[in-house]
Amino acid sequence: MTVQNISTYQAPKNLLEQRVIVVTGAGAGIGRAAALAFARHGAVCVLLGRQIPALESLYDEIVAAGAPEPAIYPMDLQGAATHDYEELGLRLGEQLGRVDGVLLNAAMLGTLSPIEHADSEEFARVLHVNVTSSFMLMQALLPLLQAREDASVIMTSAGVGRRAKAYWGAYAVSKFATEGLMQVMADEAAATTVRVNSLNPGTVRTRMRATAFPAEDPQALAMPADIMPAYLYLMGPDSKGINGQSLDAQAPALEV
Repeated sequence: MTVQNISTYQAPKNLLEQRVIVVTGAGAGIGRAAALAFARHGAVCVLLGRQIPALESLYDEIVAAGAPEPAIYPMDLQGAATHDYEELGLRLGEQLGRVDGVLLNAAMLGTLSPIEHADSEEFARVLHVNVTSSFMLMQALLPLLQAREDASVIMTSAGVGRRAKAYWGAYAVSKFATEGLMQVMADEAAATTVRVNSLNPGTVRTRMRATAFPAEDPQALAMPADIMPAYLYLMGPDSKGINGQSLDAQAPALEV
């Protein structure tokens, strides 16, 4: 199957109606834009993040837009333990009854430096937030996803997670690990109703991008909202059957 240019995918207004979608890192940047896009296309979004004021602001914007009322779930992925993820799964099952999609977007950049100068504790924190927390969250949510007829998981990748570059240290390693986790999960999900893919946003105007490239002109970059067609495509039913793919939100075309 060939899908022409997912970056210009035109999602029907009701694309995600009756779906519950968990978005991590929902308070800012791509996570915020994705939650807004999903909600505006009918989804009940679970806004997961650690900055409560940012989540409350997003909640208000979604409600003001006339979209389904979201749920706020404050959670610090750096400090969360196994029982916190288990509780999340239980509460979503009890209160919402289902989970149809997950966008794993939360990430920590860390310090860009040569490996020989990297701080080992920070290295471990980056891997925990960017990879281990995704593993723990998926362990907790897979039973809910597997109970649905059409469930989608999007894992956020990066260019340096497919071709590493000097000084990107723990972040690059974590994104390579994200690709590996996606492939393992996708292979295990092949005979189920769950599909798992990774998506590289490309160059986007976010705080993390500004930290990594302080001299870059932000006006030359895409806004988070500009890349939402690819996210809507992968989260919605039109991408059913696409599984285990490493995709690009700003790529000209997708062939599978």
